[in-house]
Amino acid sequence: MKTLHIRSLIIFSLAISFLASCSKTSPLGEKVKEPFTGNKFESSNRYFRAVGKGDSQDENIAKSKADLQAKKELAQQVETRMKVVTDQYLAETEVNNSSEINDKFQSLIREVTNTQIADLRKIGDEKYVSAEGKFTVFIAYEIHKRDMYRFMKRQAKLDAKLNEAERKAIEEILDEELKKVEALGEGE
Repeated sequence: MKTLHIRSLIIFSLAISFLASCSKTSPLGEKVKEPFTGNKFESSNRYFRAVGKGDSQDENIAKSKADLQAKKELAQQVETRMKVVTDQYLAETEVNNSSEINDKFQSLIREVTNTQIADLRKIGDEKYVSAEGKFTVFIAYEIHKRDMYRFMKRQAKLDAKLNEAERKAIEEILDEELKKVEALGEGE
């Protein structure tokens, strides 16, 4: 009887250790840490940041895909942020032609984000090649929000499609965002 009890304890211990070792493996697979992850590569109160990844058998195509993906993500962040800010501004000020101003501002934002922006900085670039010869490229970009808002303000002043009331509303929105960014100072 005593040997049966000891055997049962051994089997139970083995079963527990087997189950414990199985629980360390995720049903989704092994977690992969890609380059350019973490706070340093995420957008903040002062910067829009984005990371792109591209895969291809051709190194230049992989690089172009990563570059395009990162810039597209930056443009989406800018557009989303400005949409929220514009909606808030128009709701608070109760401007008569608010939908027209909103449409023109969104059009300006799309034009600006489709333009090659001089202050866009590459903050990371890594390239990998697999044993099969497939290239994977990671590219990280950032743009200081202050520089982006100033650029948008210059573009609004030059936009002939805007009337004076629309230009004034857009400049007020951008000035408010500039104040917020500049209030943060130079440290992050």
